[in-house]
Amino acid sequence: MFRSFGPTELLIILAIVLVIFGVGKLPQIGGAMGKAIRGFRKEASGGDEEVAEKKVSAVPTKEESK
Repeated sequence: MFRSFGPTELLIILAIVLVIFGVGKLPQIGGAMGKAIRGFRKEASGGDEEVAEKKVSAVPTKEESK
């Protein structure tokens, strides 16, 4: 039923976006999407670091084991 988008479909979607938002708003929309993606990547990778730090801190050091 669904297939990958070809160049014709992408051009139609771009034309619809231009009609809805106008040419002046496209840079603002692109910037907002870029910030959102960067924030998502930062949080996604930051969560892994927090888990790794907790695992490392759970292991006692030589000084703590005495």
